[in-house]
Amino acid sequence: MKSLPLHQLYKACVLKEFPFKTTRQLEPLAEIVGQNRAQEAVRFALAMPHGGYNVYAVGRNGLGKRTMMLRYLEHHADTEHKSHDWCYVANFEEPRSPRVLRLPSGRGQALKQDMDRLMSRLMKVIPQTFDSDSFLERADQLKNEYSKKQEDELEKVAEQAKRKKVSLTITTPGGYRLVAMQGSEPHTVESFEKLTEEQRAKFEDSINKLEKKLRGALRKLAEWEQEYVDKQQALNEETLEGIAGPQFDELIERYTDQPEVVAYLKAVRNDLADSLDIFLEDNEEQAAIAYASLDRKLPRRYQINLLVHHKGPDVPMVVEDNPTYHNLFGYVENVTFKGTVFTDFSLIRPGSLHKANGGYLLMDAIKVLEQPFVWDGLKRALRSRSLQINSLERELTLSGTISLEPEEIPLDVKIVLFGDRETWMLLQEYDPEFAELFRVTADFENEMRRTPESQLLYAKFIASLVIEKKLLHCDQKAVARVIEHSARMAEHQDRLSLHAADIANLLRESDYWARQANANLIRASHVEQALASARYRSSRIRDQFYDSITEGTTLVTTSGHRVGQVNALSVLSTGGFEFGLSNRITANCYYGDGDVIDIERDVKLGGNIHSKGVMILTSWLASHFAASEPMYLSASLTFEQNYGEVDGDSASLAELCALVSALSGLPVRQDLAITGSINQFGEVQPIGGANEKIEGFFQTCRLTEVTGTQGVILPHINVQNLMLESDVIDAVRKGTFTVYSVSHAEEAITLLLGRPAGKADDKGRYPKQSVFGMIQQRLEVLREQERQEHHGHDKNKDPSIH
Repeated sequence: MKSLPLHQLYKACVLKEFPFKTTRQLEPLAEIVGQNRAQEAVRFALAMPHGGYNVYAVGRNGLGKRTMMLRYLEHHADTEHKSHDWCYVANFEEPRSPRVLRLPSGRGQALKQDMDRLMSRLMKVIPQTFDSDSFLERADQLKNEYSKKQEDELEKVAEQAKRKKVSLTITTPGGYRLVAMQGSEPHTVESFEKLTEEQRAKFEDSINKLEKKLRGALRKLAEWEQEYVDKQQALNEETLEGIAGPQFDELIERYTDQPEVVAYLKAVRNDLADSLDIFLEDNEEQAAIAYASLDRKLPRRYQINLLVHHKGPDVPMVVEDNPTYHNLFGYVENVTFKGTVFTDFSLIRPGSLHKANGGYLLMDAIKVLEQPFVWDGLKRALRSRSLQINSLERELTLSGTISLEPEEIPLDVKIVLFGDRETWMLLQEYDPEFAELFRVTADFENEMRRTPESQLLYAKFIASLVIEKKLLHCDQKAVARVIEHSARMAEHQDRLSLHAADIANLLRESDYWARQANANLIRASHVEQALASARYRSSRIRDQFYDSITEGTTLVTTSGHRVGQVNALSVLSTGGFEFGLSNRITANCYYGDGDVIDIERDVKLGGNIHSKGVMILTSWLASHFAASEPMYLSASLTFEQNYGEVDGDSASLAELCALVSALSGLPVRQDLAITGSINQFGEVQPIGGANEKIEGFFQTCRLTEVTGTQGVILPHINVQNLMLESDVIDAVRKGTFTVYSVSHAEEAITLLLGRPAGKADDKGRYPKQSVFGMIQQRLEVLREQERQEHHGHDKNKDPSIH
């Protein structure tokens, strides 16, 4: 059998296919590289105007889902979506329910500034005007008119009382009393008792009549007082209108295209006269709230709480890294003054949903699900298409402080959740609303096909990473080396990995080594140095295994021949770093009933898939050597020096070869290692980690002895996965290491045992000198012995035979 040629062990880039010398000549990629399916899903979701077409982006971490999504949105955002500015303002009729104003982008800031300017002016002008001589004169005139009418009316009653010898006295402000007089002095109780019955009755009758007149007079006074208050209010309004009217007219004219703003300005105009004390008196409480909330402008009643504002018409794109309840839905702040908690509409704070309204909100699904109440709140907002700011205390049904109930804000947002497939499947399974709200799944690929066209796309992707991360540009060979490493990451010669995080890390580290060498470009040598450095940093555990091989504590044979002993290959992973190791598999044969004892399974160190692999090879053996007659050879099989769980079926071909060697008595080449799984027909099936396994045995040979005949056997289907390290390629080039590929178990047996496996003739007989022929002969001898023993046993049991 021929070994694999060099070009099948590593697929290098053809440099002349690259129409550039450095990445500086490439236009950075604006599209999502290699993600056509996900891109189409996102395009569809963004174009759908109906509710529920939110996106769940499925893919493992590090694929660059977020970066690619943002890049796509920047270039393809639906510009027909109009973003708005949102403001909360006081509701003068119901202070606990602040009103919301929606304005076109940019105009919210303008309205806030306009109102701030107006109120700053009024704060100065109103106190001055209401303290001016002309206003005070008019106010005094009104007051004097009222006082004179009050005095005149009371004087009339007093005069009538005087004629009846009764005095009208003022007891309290607004309180009056009629008292019978004795000359110039009021009657005492004793003096009044001394009067005759007739005199007392006369006084009482006079006082009763005077009380009626007094009540009438007091009613008139109350009416006049209301008239005075109304006139004073009218004077205040007239004065205020004179000061603020033209400015309000100007503002109303400016916002005439915004009916909500006009209605609010008119409400402020009407409220000013009722709230004059805000401008005329020092309001300690309001000042304390203003200072506590870091907002020192007064009056707060007429402020604009600019919740969300946009500088231009761009569609908002918000990435929320910490989607807590408050960060997402907003909240109402509280301030404390003299031990009492206060709040008002100006202390309402926005959440990410407010900021993303009219655009896109991007979040990590796991983080959303980890936060209490957030998932339910998000679904509620998407279903109702409105945003309600509720305090978390109310969500928890705990008694909170004074709470506001701000007016709801209409919600028009597309949510993009990033998550892995397991989370997506759990949500599909356990949350019936999930499929209704996230109707579009953007399924991100892990890899893309490797063609000359896709390699150029990948080079542009590298160029975009270089520019985005502010790295040195790469020359042609460096780009080729990165692409080749990407194919190794994808474990396929004709695939490229789309794991953007790994590629970005490789470029960063290559940039570091290039700058250390004072180079002006990242070259292939710098990429090699970065890969070698990363390997060295992660390889402590691997080197400990290699030390055990060097010291002899791990038994490995890489030369000579042994019966029932095969070098199998496995892959270990330590925190993202994978490496291959050689494992000795041994098999023993003995007289029995044809069972294969899997020691790993019996001691509960074998996983389900490994056990399945052993059962399959047992079935293969039975089909070859016990199809019509019993097989009186049993075997035991084990991984030597294994102290942990074994799983996977990639050693089943090696186990079969060990069993065949033990059954036939033919020794196995120890300078070859083998990997692969088999099916019941003996076809060799592909395995994972082919590169690491070959490199692991190559390093093992280096650590023990190099014979020049060593090599690895792997499934033929895995040849397309080979992207071997340069030291293995060099050894193959020199002829000191060989890689074979096999498609059937017979080919592997022939290679390892040094003679043909054998092919059965029409009668099911194998050639005598073939491997299978030797097993067949051994089994026939055992069957003959079994027949003779059985016949002798039957003779002894029959009494008629003497």
